[in-house]
Amino acid sequence: MRQALDRSLTEPNPDQSRLDWLWSLIEPQVNTRTERRIERRIKESRLPERKSLHDFDWGFQPGLDRDHVMELATLRFVAEGKNLLFGGDSGTGKSHIAKALCLLACMANRRVRYSTSEAMLGDLNASLADNSLEEAIKPYVRADLLLVDEVGLEQVERKMASRSGLMQKVLFPRYNANRSTIITSNIPWEAWADYLDDQFGATAIIDRLLHHSHVIVIQGPSYRDWVHQQEAEARNPKPRPRT
Repeated sequence: MRQALDRSLTEPNPDQSRLDWLWSLIEPQVNTRTERRIERRIKESRLPERKSLHDFDWGFQPGLDRDHVMELATLRFVAEGKNLLFGGDSGTGKSHIAKALCLLACMANRRVRYSTSEAMLGDLNASLADNSLEEAIKPYVRADLLLVDEVGLEQVERKMASRSGLMQKVLFPRYNANRSTIITSNIPWEAWADYLDDQFGATAIIDRLLHHSHVIVIQGPSYRDWVHQQEAEARNPKPRPRT
């Protein structure tokens, strides 16, 4: 504000109203505080990377309803406490969109928590050893928006956690508090019983996740596989046929 005041005194604007002049002093401070708050939210969220919907290749997945995704970008689903379930094969863009929505939530001053399913279950399972589960579970339960990414890719953590119902201990309180959860998974919803090795537990989880939720299944090719193929072809171009 001091710098803005010095500039306004050095280069006065006679056409500026008193209110506009006052705002010219306050605005830099407001913007700085907003930027710091956003950075703090992003850091606390533990997002591994900053994805945006602007960077998403919509043309590569033409079957994806772009209008629906852009509606989700308004974060109305977070205000309403609805869940968001992304299904589909690996590399179809589920995590990209989910992370982009989380970044938007951070910018909207929402408490966000990101974790892969493997990391979350590993963290909570480790807390059982020293009886610190109650503290370990708080960041996952209290976040306004929780993203549990890559459900189904973990191995040891899932088998160890299933005995203690750790997934339920996170999702049930969130459901009761109307807090939004995003799940990305390549496992069909009807196969979660085999995934959790718990028919009744899986039914209870899916029932709560699907209640008041948006479900998006992306049917399409893997973007990572396509990029890998393009890079391979660039390194080893096919010889042109002789004419």
